[in-house]
Amino acid sequence: MTIKTKLISAAESLFDRHGFTATGMDRLTQAAGMSSRTLYKHAGSKHSLIASVLTERDRRFLRRTDVDSVNALFKALEDWVRVEGCRGCLFLRAYGETGGDIPEIAEAMTAHKAGVWNKIQEIVALETNGRGDEQLAEQILILFEGATATAIYRGADAVATARHCAVRLVKQASS
Repeated sequence: MTIKTKLISAAESLFDRHGFTATGMDRLTQAAGMSSRTLYKHAGSKHSLIASVLTERDRRFLRRTDVDSVNALFKALEDWVRVEGCRGCLFLRAYGETGGDIPEIAEAMTAHKAGVWNKIQEIVALETNGRGDEQLAEQILILFEGATATAIYRGADAVATARHCAVRLVKQASS
């Protein structure tokens, strides 16, 4: 594991668990097992580190959701919530905690959400033989995002419920 990989992994865990503002650089250096000098050398600034964490999380998330059905997409989200935890969307949390004022964080959030939106549009088009419209994709997106948020207090079962609704919507559209 490279120093940068180790740092991003430790930072993601702390940011996800404690938030971005509450996680200070001292806590990061301790968790990563490195000096502050090494941390700054590999991370640049805290904002750059947050952006790196989000970029890596986006890569993992999009790899896990590389599926071709709404059912599989929500099952992937359900699995993500069980494995990664259900504390809400890390991208929206980072954006919210920083007020949307940090360009590299805003860009990481926007890119992630665009990737999710594109994936949903692609799946809807596949499952409806090209008849899927933007309104159906928007409904699926809202179920997906809502399930992510609701899982915070209802657990992974909220994602399963959203999955059933999404599958039903796609079936209706395909008929």
